[in-house]
This record gives sequence, C-alpha cells and structure tokens, in this order.
Amino acid sequence: MKLIVLSDTHMPKKAKQLPGRLIEELKDADLIIHAGDWQTVEVYHELKKYAPVRGVYGNVDGEDIKRLFPSQLVFDADGHEIGVIHGHGEKKTTEKRVIEAFEKEDVSLIIFGHSHLPLLRYYKNKLLFNPGSVTDKRKLPYYSFGKLTVSEEIQAEHIFFKTTEE
Repeated sequence: MKLIVLSDTHMPKKAKQLPGRLIEELKDADLIIHAGDWQTVEVYHELKKYAPVRGVYGNVDGEDIKRLFPSQLVFDADGHEIGVIHGHGEKKTTEKRVIEAFEKEDVSLIIFGHSHLPLLRYYKNKLLFNPGSVTDKRKLPYYSFGKLTVSEEIQAEHIFFKTTEE
C-alpha cells in the first residue's frame, strides 16, 4: 500500500497549484494523508482526484476544513495503527505535543506537521514522521513530502525537491 503524506500546503497563499513532483507520486497512491494547514478546501478537492484522502485540520484552517476533518485521527493501514495530528498548541515543542497526544494510543506511526521541518525518527516504539511542506520550505533548501510503503513493515521516506514549478 502506497501512502503519500503531506502537510502545511498553505494554498493558495504559498502556491497556486500542487507541485509537479508531488503529482507524479500521487498518480499511483492508494491513500493520501494531509496533516493540516490546508488553507482552503480546494486542496482537498484536488487531492481526492488521485486517491482517497484522510487528514486533520491545522491552526490556519477555517470552518470548511474543520467540517471535513477532525483535529486528531487514528486509522488502520494494513494492520498498522497510524495517528495523525497537526501538532499546533501552546508550550512544549511540536514533537512533545504530538507524542503526548498519542501516549494512550497503540499507534505504530505518528504523522504530524506544523513546523514545516521534515522529521523521521523513533520515540520509544513509535515512528514519528513530519513530511515538511510542499509549498513553504521556509529556510530549508528543499520542499518535501513523504512516501510510506505499508505492508508487514512500514517503510518511510522523504521526497525532497528544489522548486514548486516541477
């Protein structure tokens, strides 16, 4: 099962359309996961042309997104429990907030966004994954999103690219 993971699209403020490099990967995705800060519901409508979409809302999302998506989500993908949350909040780091949000859940993987910083690491027995942003890399050299291959194991990787025009 191929899952494409993105967050912090901030469209149309940061980009008018999804980057070509992302669209290449969406074409054969089984599921798309968005970890919040869509900015507009049009992003959802564009993504669902490629595959089913699961996601959560972020701190910049309005009522239209909040009607479609929860603040936190847990779902099963080929026998693996996956948690999704944006990660915004007060005090503590984004990473600490997402770990605490799922401390009572038996999830294998926590997907989050908010910081725009790509991250892939384990905390205890949970894999933490932030895909970065496909439209707002901030001071980083590359834009990014995530690709998960889920079967008996979870293989996670970031895909980095230089321009949103590709």
